[in-house]
Amino acid sequence: MSGRGRTAADTLITALAPMVWGSTYLVTTEFLPPDRPFLAALTRALPAGLLLLLLTRTLPKGVWWWRALVLGTLNIGAFLYLLYIAAYLLPGGVAALVMAVQPVIVLLLGALVLREAIRPAHALACLLGALGVALLVVGPEAALNPIGVVAGLLGAVCMGSGIVLTKRWGRPEGVSVLATTGWQLTAGGLVLLPPTLLVEGLPSSITMANLGGYVYLGLFGALLSYVVWFRGIERLPALAVSFMSFASPLTATILGFLVLNETLTVVQGLGALAAVGAVLLVQLTAHRPPRRPVSAAEPGEADPEPVGPGDEFVGGQHTRTTGG
Repeated sequence: MSGRGRTAADTLITALAPMVWGSTYLVTTEFLPPDRPFLAALTRALPAGLLLLLLTRTLPKGVWWWRALVLGTLNIGAFLYLLYIAAYLLPGGVAALVMAVQPVIVLLLGALVLREAIRPAHALACLLGALGVALLVVGPEAALNPIGVVAGLLGAVCMGSGIVLTKRWGRPEGVSVLATTGWQLTAGGLVLLPPTLLVEGLPSSITMANLGGYVYLGLFGALLSYVVWFRGIERLPALAVSFMSFASPLTATILGFLVLNETLTVVQGLGALAAVGAVLLVQLTAHRPPRRPVSAAEPGEADPEPVGPGDEFVGGQHTRTTGG
C-alpha cells in the first residue's frame, strides 16, 4: 500500500473512535442511572484497563509510571468525568458543541510543545468546524447550564493536552499500543475510584438497561475505541486526529434523528457539511511538508531537489526520511 493509501486507511480507522464516542450522550441519558458521572467514568475506564493489562502482561518502567499517570488522568480520568458532567447537564448536541473546541487547543499547544507551524488553512478549518457544529447541534431549545459548559470546556482542554503529550512522548520501544492503552485506562480508572466511593457511593440496584449501557461504554467506548484512537495519534499528525472529534457531534445528531425521532433541518444539514469540510481541509493539508522558499540558484549550484513524500526540512536543510 502506498504512503497516501496508508494515511487514508489510518484516518478512516481513527475516525471510528469519535464516532463511537458520539453515542455516549444517547447512552448516558437513556440507559445509565441519573447523576452519577464518577461511576459512569469509572466503569468505563477501569475494567477495560485491567483487561488490557491482563492480556498484555506489561507494566510501565522508569519514567513511564508517572507519564502513564499524567496521560491517564488527562485522556481518561478527568476527561471522562467532565464529559459525563456535560452529558448530564446539557443537551447532547450542546455538550458536543462545547467539546468541539478541542482542535483549537491542539492547534495552540501543538505550536508550543510540538513546534508545529500554525497554517492559515488550519485556523480557517477551526472556524469552519466550530461554525458547522454550531449549526448542527444548537437550536432554540438548547439550554446552557453554566456548570455543564465549564465542564465541557475543561474536558476539551484535558483531551487536547492529552493528545499533544501522547504525540510528544510516544510509547516505549517494544511496547504495544494495547499495553500503553491499558496503562492509561487503568491509571485513569484508579484516579476515579476514590471520589466514586467517597462522593457517590455504589448504587443500591442496577437494572439490565444500566448494565447494558455500562458494558457497551466499557467495551466499545473505552477498550476498542481508545486503542484505535492512540494508534491514530501515533501514526497521524496531532491536529489531524483532533479534528476527527467533529465526528462525535455529527454521530450524536444522526443517532438523535434515528433513535429519538429528532428532526433535521436544512441548517443542520449545512452544518454537517461544514464540519465534514473542516475535517477534509485539515486532512489534505496536515500531511504536506512546509514549502521551502524559492530562491535563485548560485552559479555552479544544482537546482534544488524537489520535495516529495518522506522529505522534510531540519534546521533549514533538505533531508529525506525513509518510511516506517
